[in-house]
Amino acid sequence: MEPNELTWPERTRLWARLGIRLALGILALFLLIWVLPPLLSLLAPFVGALIAAALLNPLVRRAQQSLGWNRRVLSLLILLLLFGLLGGALALLTYYAGREVVELAQNWEVLLGQARAGLEHLEDILSRIFALVPEELAEAARGTGEQLLDWLQGAASAALTAAVNRVRSTAIALPAVVFALVVFVMATYFLTADYPYLRTRAASHLSPGALVFWGHVRTAALVAFGGYLKAQVLLSVGVFFILLAGFWITGREYALLLALGLAVLDFIPIVGSGTVMVPWAVWALFSRDFSTAISVMLMWWAVALFRRVAEPKFVGDQTGLSPILSLVSIYVGFRLAGVAGMILAPILVLVGLNLAGLGLFRGVRDDLIEAAEDLSALLSRRER
Repeated sequence: MEPNELTWPERTRLWARLGIRLALGILALFLLIWVLPPLLSLLAPFVGALIAAALLNPLVRRAQQSLGWNRRVLSLLILLLLFGLLGGALALLTYYAGREVVELAQNWEVLLGQARAGLEHLEDILSRIFALVPEELAEAARGTGEQLLDWLQGAASAALTAAVNRVRSTAIALPAVVFALVVFVMATYFLTADYPYLRTRAASHLSPGALVFWGHVRTAALVAFGGYLKAQVLLSVGVFFILLAGFWITGREYALLLALGLAVLDFIPIVGSGTVMVPWAVWALFSRDFSTAISVMLMWWAVALFRRVAEPKFVGDQTGLSPILSLVSIYVGFRLAGVAGMILAPILVLVGLNLAGLGLFRGVRDDLIEAAEDLSALLSRRER
């Protein structure tokens, strides 16, 4: 028998453990991809309320220790203050954004006329270019250009129709959103007021080993999710104010709406604000609107420079996820779950890495190493 070769009873137990862990991993992956998203969608107000209660618990606890007031009263006052501030800021933002949307709808015909003028100008430029090349090549290129212009016009019409349908569906779903928001506020108060009691009751139903495991998972999730989300939100807020200042300085119409939309795009991994700003600048350049082209490119460079300088500090220092792992997780998440997967996949990878760093997968690693050594010993003996 080779030094690392196992006996048959040991080998049976080893492969049984690996088989059970593989089955549990497949089950966890199935639950994560196909069961968890609809479940979270169904219980979204309560999940959000639980996260809010966990975040507010240290603040309520310190206020209770300092003032000695009843926890329910303190929870109510803190929530009224926070929701009042957030609601006021959201109402103000909605008011100005809505006013710009109304202005945009009123000036839609003017914007369409400008777009048609730009397309005609682009067609004029292409016709001048075609005049300098052989007739056969010019004819083929002219057909391609006409197809491109037709596609642009159709895409613009489809985008407008999609936007109108989206607004209509949002308006129809508004009562459900308001009801979910009311449920979220009420659940946040109940969970915040009774958080220590609920946590104690939940812990009493878990074994010491499960408590230790849950503590590790909670710590890893808070470090990964909290660090990543906080970094991305701070970066998007910075991008929003950079764009808002740039649009206001240049006198751009719909400055708030543009800055808000581009900041939301910038929050989405891979997409970014450059997917809109760069084509916008190129279009302005073809339309001979050089001031717009220069201002948009300067703002995009400012945003890119801000992200290059701030992102390593906000994301790298707080999460430690390497660029290649981030790229792989974003791509796999996008293929599995679309945009939501792009956002959640890096967080899940970070949770897994933090759990691995805490040693929770050490048993799996040791079993895999032992199985590899046993297989190597068996192969060596057969070769002899």
